[in-house]
Amino acid sequence: MGGKKLRVLLAGCGGISRAWLRATAELRDVEVAALVDAREEAARQRQEEFGLKGAIVATDVKAGLERAQPDAVFDCTPPEAHATVDAEALRRGCHVLCEKPLAHSMEAARRTLAAAAKAGRVCAVMQNRRFSPMSQAMRRLAASGALGEITTLNADFYIGAHFGGFRDQMRHVLLLDMAIHTFDAARFMSGQDAVSVYCREWNPKGSWYAHGASAVAVFEMTNGVVFTYRGSWCGEGNCTPWDSQWRMIGSKGSATWDGAETIRAQVAKNKPGFAREMKDLAVKPVKLKAAGHAGVIRDFVECLRKGRTPGTVCTDNIKSLAMVFGAIESAEKGRPVKIRA
Repeated sequence: MGGKKLRVLLAGCGGISRAWLRATAELRDVEVAALVDAREEAARQRQEEFGLKGAIVATDVKAGLERAQPDAVFDCTPPEAHATVDAEALRRGCHVLCEKPLAHSMEAARRTLAAAAKAGRVCAVMQNRRFSPMSQAMRRLAASGALGEITTLNADFYIGAHFGGFRDQMRHVLLLDMAIHTFDAARFMSGQDAVSVYCREWNPKGSWYAHGASAVAVFEMTNGVVFTYRGSWCGEGNCTPWDSQWRMIGSKGSATWDGAETIRAQVAKNKPGFAREMKDLAVKPVKLKAAGHAGVIRDFVECLRKGRTPGTVCTDNIKSLAMVFGAIESAEKGRPVKIRA
């Protein structure tokens, strides 16, 4: 790629595209070459909002790719379109960074992996929770061995979100729309992958969603780790942060993260007794070049330039997606199921 700017086509100019364009504007070696949306006015609005006068505007991805000849595609289209958009981009030799989830089904995700392998191009996913100073600190703590062997990971996600629009009628709205963030964070922080899951999903009284606004899931992970998830999209009052609230338990001690700015860790002192005396561990946030969306995009660009593989590459991210569809399958069947990535 040399020293030239990375030319990017952004497909899908809905609300989430603002976060992508804000982050991209911070990178001097990236040029937004095209904006594509089925509604031309949406693409024109982003063009004006971010001062992208030189960017091509198109209503069709194929036409945008043909005219702009980009190096990479940022896919912010709805989930049902991800596999189609990404396959076309990869076929034309573009690298891809896709908004979560990777695809709307496991079959579609596998087709994307095959397309990326055939094209010899990078396809990665926007898992912005990985680029948090605190989730990075939890991952580092787990890997250090200070807590001993990790045995248990618990996450709570309770937010009363009144989106309106398509989510109100969406099936499995919590698991399909949001849980991927928490499931991927569990893999990232623990360093383990899911083996099986038992999930109970329901729609509580007072829910403004049509289906599946609440869920509880128990995952068996590799190396005997158990990960539990409790969540709701209609949990009014005492809401958790968007990053969830966490407890990590090891054979020597435990750590909690409030989902915001505080991690507390303790290990047992080597003294016998019914309730052993604890020792506090200092856990500092990890310093990052950029966090959130900006962190993922910066890492993606740097990996392309240096020939490295992004942490959110599709061949890894499909394991997080498999947790989502495994939980849905378990909820529908009413029994534990194996996770099949």
